[in-house]
Amino acid sequence: MYDTIIFDLDGTLLDTLEDLMDSVNYIMDKYGFPRRTLEEIRTFVGNGLKNLLTKCVPAEMSETDFEEALSEFKEYYGKNCQIKTKPYDGVLECIEALKKKGYKMAIVSNKADPAVKELNQIYFKGMIDVAIGERAGVARKPAPDSVYQALEELGISMEERAKKALYVGDSEVDRATAENAGLDCMSVEWGFRERKLLESLKPKYLISHPMDIVKTLDDLMIDEIVNRLDGFADSDVSRMKVTVSSDVAMGEVKKAYHMGRCDIGSPWAKGKAFDVLDDGCK
Repeated sequence: MYDTIIFDLDGTLLDTLEDLMDSVNYIMDKYGFPRRTLEEIRTFVGNGLKNLLTKCVPAEMSETDFEEALSEFKEYYGKNCQIKTKPYDGVLECIEALKKKGYKMAIVSNKADPAVKELNQIYFKGMIDVAIGERAGVARKPAPDSVYQALEELGISMEERAKKALYVGDSEVDRATAENAGLDCMSVEWGFRERKLLESLKPKYLISHPMDIVKTLDDLMIDEIVNRLDGFADSDVSRMKVTVSSDVAMGEVKKAYHMGRCDIGSPWAKGKAFDVLDDGCK
């Protein structure tokens, strides 16, 4: 069962489109190119700042001029990346709930690493412990390199990743990243891509609101615990050995067994519940 969540940033946790558009148009104005619209930026983002600017400037721009513009773009965006940027509705509530339940969380983005770390500190300080962006010498998404680094920093081994980690993102790049990293993917439809495209990518889960992440994880946890109880009569559950440290977990297990649905509370409670079940089944 999942106990670790890897999040994309732009289009998943934060609505960054307007700051990206303003930074792009700073370059467009400086070099005398036509300005780009918000909808154009929406379709261009997802694979790093260099890729974004490449799609915005004229194809005939010289390599020398492009590299100069890219440097200016990165510098300007780095200083102006949080002016209009904001979390999507429900995101902070979701992250707070996941933190309370004990989930480990990280951000992996193709945005420049300093900007990713700064935005994490501004919006998710104390809740998301690891934030990794694009760095020189490290392949960007959809390569799995940064995801592997995040999992390592969170204490998840390569052997455990497929069972314990879930990747959450809003684009085709995120879907490919999850697959390349060997993780299940949860796609979100409030970001930069339309639902029809996301459906065609066939993610493991497709959700429409940030709190659906919490609900989905709760449902999965309940299902697993109820499945472990399947075949045991109520008297069997009552006779299971219960220690003081697992009383709460056992109460939640019994509620799940009788009601079929409840908020288990945390991965810790799930672990305690399984300890109780294992003891009781010996």
